[in-house]
Amino acid sequence: MSAYAGSEILPGLSTGLPMGAPLPEGLWSITFPSYGSRDSNPGVDVGAIAPAWLIWSTPYKLAGGVIMLDATIPFVNVNVENGPELSGMANAIIDMQVKWDLGNGFFGGFQSGIYLPIRSDVGRNFVSWQGLAALSYLRDGWNLSSTFYYGTGASGADGGPAWSNVDLTATKKFGKFEIGAVGFGSTDLSTPYPGYQKQSQFALGGLIGYDFDIVNVQLKLTRDVYQENYGGYETRVWANIIVPLMAPSSVGRPAVFKY
Repeated sequence: MSAYAGSEILPGLSTGLPMGAPLPEGLWSITFPSYGSRDSNPGVDVGAIAPAWLIWSTPYKLAGGVIMLDATIPFVNVNVENGPELSGMANAIIDMQVKWDLGNGFFGGFQSGIYLPIRSDVGRNFVSWQGLAALSYLRDGWNLSSTFYYGTGASGADGGPAWSNVDLTATKKFGKFEIGAVGFGSTDLSTPYPGYQKQSQFALGGLIGYDFDIVNVQLKLTRDVYQENYGGYETRVWANIIVPLMAPSSVGRPAVFKY
């Protein structure tokens, strides 16, 4: 069973983050807990957490862009009202990023990753590919970011569709506080088996954050404003918890803290 319809990554996961910008050299961790309730019949609640999305920003460059490597394995719980409750580890991803400083406050980059197969109630037992392109504007406390995803699927009753997502962020920092708006959309691009109904959604919400110096926390609340074939609209609460784990002594705090 897929907890996220077609999308391997939870739609909206990267909202609040300037995904186009590189991190300074070092090892960073981002934790993504979230819980969503969909007012379908029967109702479906989905909790998910990436306990530690580990990102190594390397000292190496490709065509002037910073090379970063990252990996995570999320845990997912799906509770169907008056029905089954499924939980377990979802598909792990191994990913490579290249991010550029484009000048005048603009940053951009690409990512390419592979989801590994897993046998679990909430995972998928096939390999799939995810590509990402991101653009961020970071200046005077502003974070204006758009992130575009594409992922492959697999045919068959146990497969999943190809899919596409977009995550959007518009926030402003006032000292240590951050406030703004987020939005995201997702859509299935293919039908893995006859009778499959493609799903799509778009959600909007708000973000409030605070920089605690050694950890940066962003809290988000979103609600679907459009959905097709989900059976109802989802309300979801989220957090982005960003922690620097290890960096050379000459390197300051990561860019996600400083925009």
